Amino acid sequence: MRIVEITRPGGPEVLQIVEGPVPVPGRGEVLLQVLAASVNRPDIQQRRGLYPPPPGVTNIPGLDAAGRIAAVGEGVSGLAIGDAVCALTNGGAYADQVVVPAVQCMPVPAGFSFIEAASLPEALFTAWNNIIWLGRLGEAETLLVQGGSSGVGMAGIQMAKLLRRARVFATASTAEKRDACTQLGADAVFDYREDWAGAIRRHAGEHCVDVALDAQAGPNVQVQLDLMAPDGRLVFIASHQGPTAEVNIRDLVRRRLTLTGSTLRPRPPAYKGKIAQALVAQVWPLLETGRMTTRIHSVFPLTQVQQAHAVLDANEQLGKVVLSLDEEQARDVPGRA
Repeated sequence: MRIVEITRPGGPEVLQIVEGPVPVPGRGEVLLQVLAASVNRPDIQQRRGLYPPPPGVTNIPGLDAAGRIAAVGEGVSGLAIGDAVCALTNGGAYADQVVVPAVQCMPVPAGFSFIEAASLPEALFTAWNNIIWLGRLGEAETLLVQGGSSGVGMAGIQMAKLLRRARVFATASTAEKRDACTQLGADAVFDYREDWAGAIRRHAGEHCVDVALDAQAGPNVQVQLDLMAPDGRLVFIASHQGPTAEVNIRDLVRRRLTLTGSTLRPRPPAYKGKIAQALVAQVWPLLETGRMTTRIHSVFPLTQVQQAHAVLDANEQLGKVVLSLDEEQARDVPGRA
């Protein structure tokens, strides 16, 4: 089968398509015939040598995919060969076939193509894990999403509005991206290249944010803590602006603030399986009725994986970039006559 190999740390040019063996599903796993796989920021970091896969996980990049089940391992129930699913993978989605723990598979939402379904898992799992579980976003609280036009950001805005009736602030770099956040339900969106924290204070007052989701860290940390309401929670999913920060501990103690963060990839299948169950129960009905949407920025054939990565390197995307491994089948909507 075809696989994408990272030949060395570097730019998109280090990605090469080579031949590799078809993996065999073990107990509790399925083999997925990949029709589409999305490109995510962790893939970019892995390509650059900054985000190695956990021990025992394939070096092939790709964290979510959609396709049909090609084989079922021992101990798997509820899934059969031919089922149309999307899945959060532990890696390996940039390939014609990938092995996935069965509990991390979800049915393709009704009315969705495989390309659209491939855009869902990584963004939805990450948003749910960090906003709903770790951030403990409560009913009618205020959420700040840094980078609201990212896949995770757009998923988080919609989850917060539809499931928690939250007030949502977001940041984004361009007018087009800010407009997209507003269309998804954000109450106010600010340019992160300007004084976004001051703009939030002028809009909502001091200490107005209950939960913040951030991938930048570095000098942003104390700025965000200063915006937090008592008992506020600041959740990190990356640290693109720096791995360390100086914070006011006395203020953190006085207002009972929480700093936390996560990487989902090393977590065991049982943990991810619980997120999958929650998404199917609470988010899938929103997707299937059109109340919640996904946005596809562009679709590239697997042979143009370098060009797909270049889009994220340039930060040009508004929505998800998806790789198509079978152009005709990837656009199919399962169950549609």
